[in-house]
Amino acid sequence: MKKLLVLFTLLSMANSYAEIWLPSILSDNMVLQQNSDVTIWGWTTATSEEITVYGTWNNEKITTKAHQGVWTIQLPTPKAGGTYTVIVEGHEKLEISNVLIGEVWLGSGQSNMQWTPNQGLENAEEEINNANYPEIRFFQVAQKISQTPQDQLRGKWVVCSPETMQKFSSVAYFFGRELHQKLSVPVGLINSSWGGTPVEVWLKKELITEDEELGEAASKLREVAWWPNKPGYAYNAMIHPITKFNIAGFIWYQGESNRVNPKSYYKSFPLMIKSWRAEWGKELPFYFVQIAPFKYDDPNATDAAHVRDAQLYTMKNVGNTGMVVTNDIGNLDNIHPSNKQDVGNRLARWALAKTYGNKDLVYSGPVYKSMEINKKKIVLSFDFAENGLEKKGKELEEFYIAGEDKVFYPARAKIKGSSIIVTSTKVKEPTAIRFAFANGALPNFYNSAGLPASAFRTDNWELK
Repeated sequence: MKKLLVLFTLLSMANSYAEIWLPSILSDNMVLQQNSDVTIWGWTTATSEEITVYGTWNNEKITTKAHQGVWTIQLPTPKAGGTYTVIVEGHEKLEISNVLIGEVWLGSGQSNMQWTPNQGLENAEEEINNANYPEIRFFQVAQKISQTPQDQLRGKWVVCSPETMQKFSSVAYFFGRELHQKLSVPVGLINSSWGGTPVEVWLKKELITEDEELGEAASKLREVAWWPNKPGYAYNAMIHPITKFNIAGFIWYQGESNRVNPKSYYKSFPLMIKSWRAEWGKELPFYFVQIAPFKYDDPNATDAAHVRDAQLYTMKNVGNTGMVVTNDIGNLDNIHPSNKQDVGNRLARWALAKTYGNKDLVYSGPVYKSMEINKKKIVLSFDFAENGLEKKGKELEEFYIAGEDKVFYPARAKIKGSSIIVTSTKVKEPTAIRFAFANGALPNFYNSAGLPASAFRTDNWELK
């Protein structure tokens, strides 16, 4: 009898400590991607028990068996709507409440993606007071580093309100608000960003260390107390744990910290996009912001211009990407320009047009397409110029022209329809053009939709 009592006590204790638990990304107030198979996953102390998951939108139960305490289920979602509850059943029952179905986007990068309305935003008080959007939800990933890929991170979903919005990414908020208003669907926004971080920390370590060029470039990154500089450290702790969570796409604002190794950014940035897509198992859209003009140590230097050129290269060479140009809304004296509204809205233009099919929306400023040398002139052609080109001011600025000697001189540029004609009395036999190719360049060249042209170069000469 005494042995039976002891056995019963031990069983009772085991049951009391038994647990099913979920990653923090699966929590109350979350948004799940609509019309898709979303992954619901977690762990259990009952290592091989059956787990059942269902959503109250249809109550259709899906069952799987845990393997060594780990379980995963694919749960079909309906079109946008809610609110719903997601229920997980095993030896205990979990309920994820106040769930919406809609569009989910992940924002990442460095400080210009991280910064909140409280850290510098035009019209901040009004924007905060008006941020009552219960169908927009935020998930803020806690800043943490790890030498190895993690399964869990800290964070929770919250409903958009003046209180929560002022603690969330301004750029991501304005992007999400525009999608919510134009698409009339719930929007979930995940922010996983860290001010000052170079691109290398957002890549898997082996992608850097196993590549001689990227490894050498990473060695140039300076050590700073306030952000990581080691390859993989942010990816392992802040991206890998959520790669099972189904999303619609990515938005990204980063690049300033890679001025120390800008040549490698032509390789590392596209590689990061490719690797993230591989982790999610989809060719997800990736829309990013070209870094804004800033004087740094020398506004006439070109290290930041090299980064912008690498960003333009990425847009042209990596499919399903888009780039927002900010050379008209930067601040030479502030590396964190306060106009985050236009940045978010311009990112949303790309998504609305390319991801959601709004064919009437102009989503990019002029992008250099080709050139033709006509005696002493160079004629430039552009994409996104079908309805004409414009300048703000008397003369087009920031155009430079060079001959075979590779010496660039300020040039005269004139708009002719959807082309630009560039000349200089100092260059009799021109071969190349560069536009806005300096750290602090403030050009004035737009298309008829009022969107600015990206900095560009027509040459393929080695950058110095």
